[in-house]
Amino acid sequence: MRPKSSAAKPPPKPKPRAPSKLNHQVRIIGGQWKRSKLKVLDAAGLRPTPDRVRETLFNWLGQDLSGLRCLDAFAGSGALGLEAASRGAAQVLLVEQDAALVEQLKRSVTQLDAQAVSVQRGDGIASLRQAAPASLHIIFLDPPFAASLWERALQAARQAIAANGQVYLEAPQAWAPDALAALGWALHRHLKAGAVHAHVLRPITPVLPSLPPAEGALA
Repeated sequence: MRPKSSAAKPPPKPKPRAPSKLNHQVRIIGGQWKRSKLKVLDAAGLRPTPDRVRETLFNWLGQDLSGLRCLDAFAGSGALGLEAASRGAAQVLLVEQDAALVEQLKRSVTQLDAQAVSVQRGDGIASLRQAAPASLHIIFLDPPFAASLWERALQAARQAIAANGQVYLEAPQAWAPDALAALGWALHRHLKAGAVHAHVLRPITPVLPSLPPAEGALA
């Protein structure tokens, strides 16, 4: 008989862990919820706007958004709309198609007790088209980069924006002033941060008179 080998058997390979669906966070960077951390789902295509870009954006838009009405058409993590609410926006609508992201947005709103914020599952472009004409002071447009929705979103936002309103547009490339002008927009600010181009746009010529801001809003 052959003697049994005394060599130890190799330990079994550990089973791979399932990827966590809540392994990311975003941090509110200003306003009443400054430094609050919010969980973010690990969802395909979801890329919350970086802290540096959000900080610059709200330096452009203003730190006090009291009374303003906002719509985040592709809410994702909710970071943009919740930053606006943290700075006093009177109404913030977060629109998102993905059911799991919608549920996480609702949990974030509950965590912050963000009473001015509502969450809606649906199509962001359709929500813009359904908004009352000239009723919104700030519109956030950060669609999935692979979907190529920027032009349609800008067209839908045009009728919804107030005469003194502003649109935040996030894209993988800079939008030329001529291309924006053809859609009724003027480029007010632009920032490149890594692979992200951040734009703040204003309507060129008001098509409709804007609704007045809610009581106490900034002009």
